[in-house]
Amino acid sequence: MSSEAVVAENLVKRYGDVTALAGISFSVHNGEIFGLLGPNGAGKTTTIKILTGLTPPTSGRAIVAGFDVVKNPNEVKRRVGWVSSEVILDDDLNAWENLELQAKLQGVSNWRERATELLKYFDLLPHAKRPVGNYSTGMRKKLEIATALLHSPEVLFLDEPTIGLDVNTRAMLWDLIRTVNREFGVTILLTTHYMEEADALCNRVAIINLGRIMAIGAPAELKSSVGGEVVELEVERPIDLSRLRELPDVVDVAAADGRIRITVRRAEEAIPQIVRVLDFAAVKSLRVEKPTLDTVFMKLTGKRIEESHMDYRKFYAMIRRARQ
Repeated sequence: MSSEAVVAENLVKRYGDVTALAGISFSVHNGEIFGLLGPNGAGKTTTIKILTGLTPPTSGRAIVAGFDVVKNPNEVKRRVGWVSSEVILDDDLNAWENLELQAKLQGVSNWRERATELLKYFDLLPHAKRPVGNYSTGMRKKLEIATALLHSPEVLFLDEPTIGLDVNTRAMLWDLIRTVNREFGVTILLTTHYMEEADALCNRVAIINLGRIMAIGAPAELKSSVGGEVVELEVERPIDLSRLRELPDVVDVAAADGRIRITVRRAEEAIPQIVRVLDFAAVKSLRVEKPTLDTVFMKLTGKRIEESHMDYRKFYAMIRRARQ
């Protein structure tokens, strides 16, 4: 058995003159939670649609659960589950009826035993006869995941699973994703534009922007690659920066608008050095800024991730025009 649940090799997807994916390559290890991290319009959903056999690549190759997505799309679909960022439940049906519909789509004959197990696991069994339209957002998300797990997939795709959720529901879903990965033994590939979500959930992430993979690695590795931490000082009057630049653990010093940003290798070691050379009577505040995945994204692209979002409507309008 291969150690890779998903292998993408130089995937390209074009819609006429519009390039949604420009030759991306990555792999997902069996049993891990892997994240595709990037802004709206970066190519995340297009990638999932290719990997789940919903749309063919223009060129390149993808293997999911041991099967080529172009040559064996039906085998792939039998082995994957997908929770879309869009609504996939019928609000007029109850949980049992939604699960039965999924069972028919997946060809699962003895589905009730598995459905009962999932409804119990997600604490939905007492509510299983209620119309889904009356469910809370958290309950709906649980049922969406239960539906995707009904046929016991090897790989679960979660497309922007927490978009639009409040903080508490998002935290609940994070715990649920970790638990599903661990207890069901399913490999998870999720897409997100939330840096903190990728950091909290993923064993590894691929940062994607404008249809290209910019970097791949564990969140900690990617954050360590940006070159240290930042000590930011708010000052009341000008300070001699030359002494700061001479400190052994200081990498860079920049000043603007009453603030001094000191890039250091490690803040714990650098702050005592800074304290010794500064006139702290002039310092109003001090804070330490540790690298985040947003820092990594900004270093790779020159923009913060929220500045890079492409409006979905504009993107799909471009695709529609390209198809005409």
